[in-house]
Amino acid sequence: MCIRDRSDVMLASASNAIIVGFNVRPEPTAAINAERDGVELRLYRVIYQAIEEIEAAMKGMLSPKFKDVELGRVECRQVYKITNVGTVAGCYVLNGKVTRNANIRIVRDGIIIAEDKISTLKRFKDDVKEVASGYECGITFERFNDIKEADIFEAYIVELSLIHISEPTRPLYISYAVFCLKKKKKKK
Repeated sequence: MCIRDRSDVMLASASNAIIVGFNVRPEPTAAINAERDGVELRLYRVIYQAIEEIEAAMKGMLSPKFKDVELGRVECRQVYKITNVGTVAGCYVLNGKVTRNANIRIVRDGIIIAEDKISTLKRFKDDVKEVASGYECGITFERFNDIKEADIFEAYIVELSLIHISEPTRPLYISYAVFCLKKKKKKK
């Protein structure tokens, strides 16, 4: 299950809510619609973090958190097994960019199957620091080797962000692994 279409984003936008997802990734169109409509997407890999943050949000006591900043999306187009190197993913950068020091989420069929760091990032035979949208590259990972064609790699970095909700919130709806919190509007 992932955030696939505009219906989740439209519901959250109409009710001034936040979309919370556990172990899912939004489709690119849903993420673009959410950004355009000003709907906040909070995505979690550990259920306890999601529960703790929702409880804190309901009490209005959120503190600074680390936030994943998306750099780009990369599609694996071909997999190469090279002796003494390992598994190399022949990739195409769909949007944004991928950098050598970025963290990577490996997404297969809309579900995150692993997280890793890039071991090598190459363009032709040269090591590069980053590859921009529309270009091809070769990627190897530090630990993960079960790469398949059509896997999506999401490059991101982790930044410290201050999350602040001025008033307590309450759960709005639950739908599989996606649910929302309704934000109360500030009084002026």
